[in-house]
Amino acid sequence: MKKTLKQYKKIIALVVMMMIVSLNSSYAASVASVKAQSSKAKTTTVATVPTGIKVDPVKVVDNPAFYLNKNITFEADFVAFSSLGLDYNPALRSSNEYIGVLIARTDVVDHVIPLSEMKIFIKRTEAEKHVDIEQGDKIKITGTVFSNALGDPWVDAKVFTVLETKSEKKN
Repeated sequence: MKKTLKQYKKIIALVVMMMIVSLNSSYAASVASVKAQSSKAKTTTVATVPTGIKVDPVKVVDNPAFYLNKNITFEADFVAFSSLGLDYNPALRSSNEYIGVLIARTDVVDHVIPLSEMKIFIKRTEAEKHVDIEQGDKIKITGTVFSNALGDPWVDAKVFTVLETKSEKKN
């Protein structure tokens, strides 16, 4: 049976989701000790960056070469912190210094599928300020597409903002 590229991407997304579940538990344990010292800051500025082009993350995945070396801004639902894409030499971000951010696909509304094709990185020290963030919290990211290795967009997050938490959505 011949599979299309879209079918392979869906299969990969499901495999990645299973990996995330196992990675989440180990990451949560590693930052648990930091939680007590964590600030309650909602916005973390990593570096000064001009306002990015407002984009739909799925459109960036569809044409990463177009966004290469451009600043982008998007809103999405947070899925998890992840080590996906770290330590890959063509687009190196060291797992000692960075952690990945997985967001939900914006083109799927009835269940959560991570947009694993978009590799988003923030400094670990900044991620530790958001240890209480949960899947489904609304976030805004401004960053730079620094690579399109493997045909995927690789983004350095310069500004990471929690717009709304799940508990705020319920109220």
